[in-house]
Amino acid sequence: MDRSAVEAVKARISIADIVRRYVDLKPVSGRWMGACPFHQETKPSMSVNDEEGFFYCFGCQASGDVFDFYARINGLEFREALEQLAAEAGVDLGNVPHDPHAAERKARANLFLDMHDEANAWFQRNLTMAAGETARRYLENRGMTPDVIAKFGLGYSPDDWQGLGNFLKGKGRTPEQGVDAGLLSKNEKGNIYDRFRGRLIFPIQNLSGRVIAFGGRIITDGEPKYLNSSDTPIYKKGDHLYGLNLARSTMTRSKRALLTEGYMDVISLHQFGYTDSCGVLGTALTPEQVKRLAGFCSRVDLVFDGDGAGRKAALKSSRMILLQGVACRVVLMPDGEDVDSLLQTKGTEGFEVCLAQAPDGLDFCMSTLRSDYAPREIMAWAKGFLTDLQDPSLRAFYLPRIAGGLGLSEADFRRDAGVSGPPRSGGAPRGQQAGPARTRQGGQSGQGLPAVGKEDKDDRYLLKFPIQYPDYVPALVERGFRRILATQWAGTLWEKLVNAQHGHIVSQLDDQEKSFYIRCREEVRESALTGRELLDEWEHICNKIAFGQQKENRRQLKEALHQAQLSGDRQRIDECFRALEESLRRDDEQH
Repeated sequence: MDRSAVEAVKARISIADIVRRYVDLKPVSGRWMGACPFHQETKPSMSVNDEEGFFYCFGCQASGDVFDFYARINGLEFREALEQLAAEAGVDLGNVPHDPHAAERKARANLFLDMHDEANAWFQRNLTMAAGETARRYLENRGMTPDVIAKFGLGYSPDDWQGLGNFLKGKGRTPEQGVDAGLLSKNEKGNIYDRFRGRLIFPIQNLSGRVIAFGGRIITDGEPKYLNSSDTPIYKKGDHLYGLNLARSTMTRSKRALLTEGYMDVISLHQFGYTDSCGVLGTALTPEQVKRLAGFCSRVDLVFDGDGAGRKAALKSSRMILLQGVACRVVLMPDGEDVDSLLQTKGTEGFEVCLAQAPDGLDFCMSTLRSDYAPREIMAWAKGFLTDLQDPSLRAFYLPRIAGGLGLSEADFRRDAGVSGPPRSGGAPRGQQAGPARTRQGGQSGQGLPAVGKEDKDDRYLLKFPIQYPDYVPALVERGFRRILATQWAGTLWEKLVNAQHGHIVSQLDDQEKSFYIRCREEVRESALTGRELLDEWEHICNKIAFGQQKENRRQLKEALHQAQLSGDRQRIDECFRALEESLRRDDEQH
């Protein structure tokens, strides 16, 4: 990605103006503060730094620039956020390097979107005609109201092999285009026919409300019971959620998503007032779907059947949600019921009972593992869960809870799981509370970074100074600051700090670097060092550099001495001994 396009958008768009569309911001001490939309909180915990172009939440540690905020709040990928904000800012992305076939692909995608609009209108019209009587009766028997049918745009595909194909042909579309769009099918003999026949149709929409695929339920005899669109250039089922475009506005207010499995379950939940509900699309829950949900809420309540298959799916889905740092609950239906049947027979009161009894996601995982799995499977699950956690702070948060849930001492579990270090506090998933850990400079400890060890901790401490006091960067370069950084990530971040143009550093950082950088910048606003304290810290950093240089010089001298001893060079051996003695003498004088 050409960074010039990113910076051009930032130059024309104020992050405070974008955030203000979703959050009530108030000026506090030279910055804007408001309630964070990414976790359950009403107090103003989120800071928006318009001058430097980033936001930071002191509660859940959400952070980033204007693209990060806009993408997260709207469930978009970075490229989608860039395109939308660029269009709003009047920035031409035409000069941004891209695939030479991008224009062709965009035209093809627009064609398929138009074809889906045409097919959707045809399906909806069929539901109102004589051919749709069976489907209308089915919906009536299922308790669906006309309002909710219209809200979800339900339709009907007649039991006709060429109905939709002929309709599209009348719109100037070719059969091959229908196949490529996923609306028609083609067999081995080359015959093309309607993919959906004799089915109740559920349009699947993207977040912009455009129809990108369909699901179809058989309402007479036939298999499969449900048939979904195949993946196409405009639709990948593992990325989307049914009804999310209708639910997201409520989710941003409730901070909760009710996630279920079936089309009818989602529709029933909306009909009974649970308008923060959406569903997976014929597959198991995917990390991409969880990331989309995390853009709108801080907790996902899984609404699954209470049978063995439902519990197994809930275990897998809970794990995936918890790994993303999102809070989770598991709402299991009574035996023989799904959420649709429960709502239709017992109403909201019956469903509220299930909600009230829903266990926390991690507690559900622990109890399910203890009751249904062998000890070796339980330990494998627990170790795998900790290994897959990318954020060290989440690992610190979950580890004692998993140990307690398995009935193990934390020390024993740490040893068996291969997790080093003493127990320590860590960041909670969004939607849960955790206190901050403090460091020498008065800020919170860095999160979201690679392995937590002494070298990593030292590098985080050292890098805070040039991030918080950038005027010292040239002097640190002159003194050889880079040589005392032990980890690769720290060296990479230091090079970006040195080479970045003023005000453009955030765009050059990856997600981990950005989180650490923004946290440091916010901490210095809270408690900046001045006067004698700042001078003491500068001298301490300089002493660290000098000590590091002495340590490196001594290592080189020892290596040279070793080589001289191997070669029998007596003169060189004496020179190395004298240099080492001189180095040790200087150390003694300094201390």
